[in-house]
Parts: sequence; C-alpha cells; structure tokens
Amino acid sequence: MSVCVIKRLVYQGAAVALKFTAWPIFFVSLSASVWGQSGAAHVGFEEDHAAANAQIRAEKLARQQAAKEARLLELAGELVRRQEAIVEQQSQQGIYDQSLIEAYDDLARLYLELEDYENAAGALSEALQIARINSGLYSEQQLPLIHALIDARSRIQQWQEVDNLAHLTHHISQRLYALSDQQYLSAAQDYGEWKLRVIRENLLQQNSRGLMNTTEDLSSFYEFVISGLEREADADARGVMALLQGKSQADLVMARNIASTPYNYFQGTESQYITQSRCQNRRNAAGQVVRQCVNVQVENPRYRQSQQEAKRMALYRHTSAIDRSLERMRKLYSSGNRLSVSEKQEFDAVVRQLQTEADALRRVRPSGFLF
Repeated sequence: MSVCVIKRLVYQGAAVALKFTAWPIFFVSLSASVWGQSGAAHVGFEEDHAAANAQIRAEKLARQQAAKEARLLELAGELVRRQEAIVEQQSQQGIYDQSLIEAYDDLARLYLELEDYENAAGALSEALQIARINSGLYSEQQLPLIHALIDARSRIQQWQEVDNLAHLTHHISQRLYALSDQQYLSAAQDYGEWKLRVIRENLLQQNSRGLMNTTEDLSSFYEFVISGLEREADADARGVMALLQGKSQADLVMARNIASTPYNYFQGTESQYITQSRCQNRRNAAGQVVRQCVNVQVENPRYRQSQQEAKRMALYRHTSAIDRSLERMRKLYSSGNRLSVSEKQEFDAVVRQLQTEADALRRVRPSGFLF
C-alpha cells in the first residue's frame, strides 16, 4: 500500500473521530441552553407565585381588618343601646331592681369584647352590688359575677382587688356549702392556688416578713380544711389529695424562704442584751483612790445562738409538715379510695418530687447557719 493511500485513510479516521467527539459537545451545549431557559422560567414562576401569595395574604388581612372595624362599630352601637336601656330600667323599676343584674352583666360582656376591662369591671361591680342587695350577702348568684370580675381585674393587673375578691369567693362558698361538698372543695383549691401565686410572684408587693406571714396563713388554711375533711366519712379522696399537695407546696415555699433568710432575721429566745457592771479605780477630790462601778447594757452572746436555733426550728417545723402531708397522701393512694391507676401514678410522682425537694432543703446548710 502506497504512502498516499495510508495518509488518506489516516485523515478519514481522524475526521470520523472528530465527528463523534463533536456530538457530545453539541448535546452538552444544547442541554445547558435548555436548562438555562427552564431554570429562568422556574425562577420566574416562583417569583410570580410568591407575589400572588403575598397579594392573597394582603387581601385576607384587609378583609379581616374591615370585618374587625365593622364589628367594633356594631359593638359601639350596641353599647349605646344597652346603656340607654339600663337608664330606662332604672327610671322605671328603681336602681336596685333584680333585672338590672342581667343588664349590667350583658353590658360587661360587651366591654370585655371591646377589651375595655376597666369599664367591664365597673359594670360587674354594679351587678354584684345589686345581687347582694336583692339576695343577701351569701348567695350563689354572686359567684359567677365575682369570677368574671376577678378575670377583668386580672387583665388590668389590679392584684389587690383580685385578692379581695378571692377572699370573698372563698368566704361565700364556706357559708353556702358543706366542707365535703365538691363545690366548696373546688373553691378552696382555687383560693389556695391564688395565694400560692401571690406568694411566688409577690403580686401584692409584700416585704419578706409579709410574704412569710402570708405563707404561714396559707399553710394553716390548708391544715384547717384537710383536718375537717379527714373527719368526714365520705370525703372525696381526689379533693383531699389536691389540698394536701397545695399544703405541701405552701410549706415548701416557706421552707425555702426560711433557708435563704439570715439567722439574725429571727427572734431569739434569749434576751438580746444583758446588764454588766464595769468598774475602774479613780482618785476622788481628796486624792484617794476609790473604785467606781457603773452598769452597762451589752449584747448577749447567747442571743445569736438562740436566733440560730429559732431558724433551725422554723425550718424543721415546715419540712416536718411536708413529711406529714406526704405520709397522708401515701395512705390515701394506697388505700384505694376510688382513685384510678393513672391518678395513683400521678400522685405518686408528685409525692416523690416533693419528698426530693424537702430532703434537699435539709441538706442546704449541713453545718448550720453560717449566714
């Protein structure tokens, strides 16, 4: 084969190889072009979709705002009509007529919907006053009004008024229901929970002594109710357990406060000062050396020890009270007094937690009261 033929075959093979190499490059370029176009289209679609969603949300918010404004106008008109109706009722039937209770209650509901809690509380107070005049100081009719009034006062954080109303609710319930009545137990639990909140959040802005006195009173309240219930043959086990848990929480708060309070805050049992005689030799007017003595008051070194002992006893009193409450709870859920398995498990977990916290308090200052 001649050299020319060989060269021609080589050139043909190279051309074929070049052709097959160019095809993948063409396809890659074509794919990139198509992908770029589809990617741009996809990005554009997402932008259009986001804009459409934003427009839908804006339209929805506008409709909601329009509906809210229309509702406010409707409520304002209804408020005027209710106020006029009350004035008419007062002129025709008297300012203490029984029908005004419902009228003021309805007016308060309108104020609540308008989020005007101050005027809502005012309307409820009027309804409560009329109810007390018509049905006496202790009537069930007052309780829902007081509960609504507590809610309104709470929303504007008038905590002293809320506290007074909580006392009133419990006082009325105590006069209306027997100690073992479920309605009284519910009222007692609500009162205890409110007082615990007062103590934990210091809603009434009490000083340390005031908080400790409030906690002592709450513990005594729980003890009074629980002791009375334990004398009842058909006392509700769930109610007693809830009250015991509340008492344990109150004693736990009290024990924490005692543990963190310096010992010199406590009243010792010894006299704080003692009288000592101090003498010295002096020369009198005649030049003679005479011994003169005066009585002075000095701090009694045993007074601090008695303060430390007072703190120790106060802490012991409340940790022991927790132990007694926990023992009562254990007896209740082990005796099977109509408590379900889940309720027993729940109370068992509560008992373990309270016991752990009480034990931890005893170990806070193992060497005593070095503070």
